[in-house]
Amino acid sequence: MVYLVGADYPDRPAGERFQELLDAPGILRLPGAHNGQAALQAKAAGFDALYLSGAAMTASMGLPDLGIITVDEVAFFIRQITRATGLPLLVDGDTGYGEALNVMHMVRTFEDAGAGAVHLEDQLLPKKCGHLNDKKLASAADMAAKVAAAAKARRHLRIIARTDAAASEGLEGAIARAKLYVEAGADAIFPEALTSVEMFKEVRAALPGVKLLANMTEFGRTPALTAQEFEDLGYDMVIWPVSSLRVANKAQEKLYATLARDGATTAMLPDMQTRQELYGTISLGDFEALDASIAASVAPDWKA
Repeated sequence: MVYLVGADYPDRPAGERFQELLDAPGILRLPGAHNGQAALQAKAAGFDALYLSGAAMTASMGLPDLGIITVDEVAFFIRQITRATGLPLLVDGDTGYGEALNVMHMVRTFEDAGAGAVHLEDQLLPKKCGHLNDKKLASAADMAAKVAAAAKARRHLRIIARTDAAASEGLEGAIARAKLYVEAGADAIFPEALTSVEMFKEVRAALPGVKLLANMTEFGRTPALTAQEFEDLGYDMVIWPVSSLRVANKAQEKLYATLARDGATTAMLPDMQTRQELYGTISLGDFEALDASIAASVAPDWKA
């Protein structure tokens, strides 16, 4: 239990811990966790770091992923995930919520909330999911200015620059942008919506020594590859951004349909997390034990 037991709470900044994992052998696997419960389940499965997707956040709020949520709304999600797990968290920073000064504010807010890394993208508002069409890009110079601002503002947060240019400017344009973003201070590059293994290979070859992130989202433009296959291609990180939300939403859809049909949830019981499993995941017993270990208040022995 991380939040309330001080001995278990990380004593180093999240950005440093994220970098340590990134520098370790093998690919850093970053499953998406759209809330604290999902984050706890990912940690229990053995993952050492997590990803917070803008698409998953907004969808969980009943909103489309168009860059319309605020820095403080994202910070709420960051706090619940990092408080629950203590794991280094990569956060989707969309376009930075404005221009250079807004990006600097975002960086400090995310750091204070507990994030270990953030990625910025070179789209214009209203931004879109990277695997959709008709995305509008900022100029490379404007995006580089945002990256530089983020690098200037951060204390420990790692800065990952995402480029969506492959769809409109070709791989050559995306690579040129990536090189500029590295020069501006990006710690890693996220080439979004690559559509073939060959494209992943070309990006890797064109950016020697640069840390690279791959996005393995379902139902998108990127072919289905495993973490090992991305590692074999020379990539350093891989995210599965919306998978947890998609599975949870499908299960909830089935639940409500069953309840509407039957007037009872009985048919869904085999698919439910039991009370014991839920309490185990959220460490209810540990919280109760901690509460019992604290001295109870005693009224003074007062006499008139």
